[in-house]
Amino acid sequence: MRHIAIIGSGPAGYYTAEAAQKRWGNGVRIDVFDMLPVPYGLIRTGVAPDHQSIKGVSRRYEQVALTDNVRFAGNVKVGEHVSVSDLQAMYDAIVIATGAPHDRKLGLPGEDLANVHGSAAFVGWYNGHPQFAGLDPDLSGRHAVVIGMGNVALDVARILSKTESEFAGSDIVTHALDLLRASKLRKITILGRRGPHQIMMTPKELGELMHLDRASPRVDKADLPDEADDALLEPGLRKAVSHLRSFAAIPESIHGEKDVEIDIDFFASPVEFEGDGRVERVKVERTTVQAGRASGTGEYYHVPADLVVSCIGYHSAHIPEVPFDERAGRFPNDEGRILPGLYCVGWARRGPSGTIGTNRPDGYGVIERVAEDFDSGALGTGGKQGRAAFDQLAEARGLDVVTFRDWKKIEQAEEAAAREGAPREKFVDVEAMIRARG
Repeated sequence: MRHIAIIGSGPAGYYTAEAAQKRWGNGVRIDVFDMLPVPYGLIRTGVAPDHQSIKGVSRRYEQVALTDNVRFAGNVKVGEHVSVSDLQAMYDAIVIATGAPHDRKLGLPGEDLANVHGSAAFVGWYNGHPQFAGLDPDLSGRHAVVIGMGNVALDVARILSKTESEFAGSDIVTHALDLLRASKLRKITILGRRGPHQIMMTPKELGELMHLDRASPRVDKADLPDEADDALLEPGLRKAVSHLRSFAAIPESIHGEKDVEIDIDFFASPVEFEGDGRVERVKVERTTVQAGRASGTGEYYHVPADLVVSCIGYHSAHIPEVPFDERAGRFPNDEGRILPGLYCVGWARRGPSGTIGTNRPDGYGVIERVAEDFDSGALGTGGKQGRAAFDQLAEARGLDVVTFRDWKKIEQAEEAAAREGAPREKFVDVEAMIRARG
């Protein structure tokens, strides 16, 4: 019998478990660990609450989790409750699938001013992540600046722009909805240091900006390249740029009918956050782009900012005893191999790139590496006890392990507590989650 431990229960973790099942059938036992009492990682606390169709992929992970040879072990912090060395003594292979839960810093002066937030924290706040539920951003000002040219920046701008009725059917948590309801924001500036042809935004997310009840997107026509140049782009990017051209063509009369303006400002690199104790404005340098790379022009201007959300990327969390590449923000690896018997997958392996679906081939790929190492004898001769050994350790240390059956009780309680039209009302602290399992 092969015993595999997976650290992290998000998309990368469950696709890896699925791959192991398909590879070895009943000849494998897989334990999926998570520091939270609830599974699904990014699906639960990273995907925008108004994108419920994307969250539906969790049903696939549930099918894997409910099989006899896969077990969810929540409320277990690897590196604190149990060490990697402990797991290595119990499991034949360990796969790190922790994602990239921390914000990448800009490293700019004034980044520590009040009301400057990273997107991991801000998105975690409106999604009810226990670590960020108490963020309490101040939305009483009129100007917000969102830094970044990817879908997360679009998510943040869209969430800040929506009316309460537009959140119908979403699972945004009540504490965030209450603050957004009272928001005084009237202008949201999205800053990107490169141009329209270098965006990482996808057509679907850009298109959503055209259908907001009280907000309209704006693009300066002068920032757009010659339309003939769009023909050289790959189809998805070409369609995204066509949305930008549509934004630039919106008449001023339409903008005047809307309460909120979303201004997408290209060739704009933030260089400093300014204010007296709290952010008041962002100093920006105008850039030029050559061969896809942005460089400063020495021309500066200021953008008013009562709130700043930086959406420039993420990095993985260091785990004691495991090598970590601080510069890259991920675990150093060779096709998923970190050390003998120790692997990584998903964002923990490649950094924060790709979509949720990208984790499926990544999960299957790392299991192929594990299979190669089993076949070559690199993982030893077997004899490890897997979950039986972990259960003994958990009992000896008094760990309160949350099972998938427990999670289903938590889920039922969240569904029962949902406001009208919402799929659930998430518990936003660990103690409440554990109490809800009964």
